[in-house]
Amino acid sequence: MIIFLLVAMGLYVAFSRLRRVYRGEPVEDELSKKILQKASSLSFYISLYLWVAMIYIKDRVTVDTEVLLGSGILGMAIIWVILVIYFKVRGLKDA
Repeated sequence: MIIFLLVAMGLYVAFSRLRRVYRGEPVEDELSKKILQKASSLSFYISLYLWVAMIYIKDRVTVDTEVLLGSGILGMAIIWVILVIYFKVRGLKDA
């Protein structure tokens, strides 16, 4: 289900960029760049806490290393997508 959501988000971004190109609009404007920059920087800090929590869980529960790494990378992607959607809906107050 999570992989389906990530693929759906990728398709949405691709189609929205194609629509902008057909309309003659720029693919990325300043607001889009700022939203991506803010979401990326905040998702980096949140991902650090995600990895600390996963290391804590790894010490308490027996988890395969590949599963732990895959879950961490997938978690980072999900955090980024959620923040991009959040900032697109909410907007940037300090932009």
